[in-house]
Amino acid sequence: MRAVRFHQHGGPDVLRYEDAPDPETVPGRAIVRVRACALNHLDLWQRRGIERVRIPLPHISGADVAGEIVDAGGGPVAPGTRVLLQPGLGCGRCAMCADGRDNMCPDYDVLGYMSDGGYAELVSVPVENLLPIPDALDFVSASAFPLTFLTAWHMLVTRAGLAAGDTVLVLAGGSGVGQAAIQIARHHGARVFATASPAKLQQARELGAEDAFDHYSGDFSKELRSRTAGRGADIVVEHVGEATWERSVRALARGGRLVTCGATTGRGAAVDLRHLFARQLSLLGCYMGTKAELIAAASLFFAGVLKPVVDEVMPLAEAASAHERLEAGRQFGKVVLEP
Repeated sequence: MRAVRFHQHGGPDVLRYEDAPDPETVPGRAIVRVRACALNHLDLWQRRGIERVRIPLPHISGADVAGEIVDAGGGPVAPGTRVLLQPGLGCGRCAMCADGRDNMCPDYDVLGYMSDGGYAELVSVPVENLLPIPDALDFVSASAFPLTFLTAWHMLVTRAGLAAGDTVLVLAGGSGVGQAAIQIARHHGARVFATASPAKLQQARELGAEDAFDHYSGDFSKELRSRTAGRGADIVVEHVGEATWERSVRALARGGRLVTCGATTGRGAAVDLRHLFARQLSLLGCYMGTKAELIAAASLFFAGVLKPVVDEVMPLAEAASAHERLEAGRQFGKVVLEP
């Protein structure tokens, strides 16, 4: 098969479009012909190299995949079925997996992280990770859905206890997680605000944010309070990290919850503990989500309620250019590769 791999860590130029071995036929694992694979920031970190993490080389990235089953691996979903893939990989044997909390599995992985992913014509996954999609749904949209909507759903619905009437502030509303969070919050009856770069502010508003604030200049926490009679946000969706952390905490209302799933601009963060306990704030870490949560979110996707935003579709051979676009932050929504 043809695939995009990197043999060493570095810039986008280390990505090679080349021949690679086909996945092996293994009972319990399906082989899927990749029709579309969406990018995530995880792909960039893998390519650059992650401190204290040894990624097998050569490596094929790509967690967000949609395609057709070639080999069912003995599972119940027939060859030819159109599917999207659950990007989380649990062991299937531990107490957490048995309890349906697969994202808490001690051996939890993400497709394309320590295993080969979807930057290829074929990918191998456990049969449990297959989720059939409606015939009318295109592969590009299907690939743009799983990881970011699963993450945003876990952050808002499961961890933060999103309820109708909540005020939600979504950081980086033009990102994959950001555009998903705006839609999920709006669907649940929340009042939604967002931050974004100046070029993306209007798009965030059109997606459903009541207003959007420039997170590069000024203080969005003050702007939010001016729009909420000084109260602030019940929930802040944070994944930018060091550059926005202090303002994100200040944006919280009394009793507010900050949920974070990333640190794109750096991992350093400080909290004034007096502010934390006196205002009874909650800081919640989030990582991916369970298959049950993906199924719940996907039901709204299949019904046309949630709609992933696709920024650009590029050939698999142009993966390096796709990385450059995501790395520069020029996209609004998801960049998708097609083999």
